[in-house]
Amino acid sequence: MNVSRLGGPTLSLFRIVIGLLFALHGLSSVFGLFGGNPMTGKAVPLGTWPGWWAALIQLICGALVLVGLFTRPAALVASGSMAYAYFVVHQPHALLPLRNGGELAALFCWSFLLVAALGPGVWALDTLLVRRRAEAPSAPVAEPAPVSV
Repeated sequence: MNVSRLGGPTLSLFRIVIGLLFALHGLSSVFGLFGGNPMTGKAVPLGTWPGWWAALIQLICGALVLVGLFTRPAALVASGSMAYAYFVVHQPHALLPLRNGGELAALFCWSFLLVAALGPGVWALDTLLVRRRAEAPSAPVAEPAPVSV
């Protein structure tokens, strides 16, 4: 069995699952769906810093990573937001994630960094767009008309 051919689909499935989970966190905090924000059980009030903005990043970047569109930049922003969450919200309570409740922030941070480094995989809109651009016939270049003086 050729294991190397499983890399692209496996990376795509990893990206899809991570993006979906992140987008669901955003939906719960922005709109109060699925039990609402884990802290309050409700939607985060519109525009509050940093909670609402973090939830918006979760929703938008999670959806982009899920479908594989602008995957690397979206994953990098998502990774950075989770690093911020870990060091600002969780790390002051204790050093280790197991003691400070920051396991999920650390896992999302490193997962998105992996997606940003390795790319979206074969099942992504980014990959489809690159493939279509490569297959599109280029327009023939017209020869310049001779100039008579």
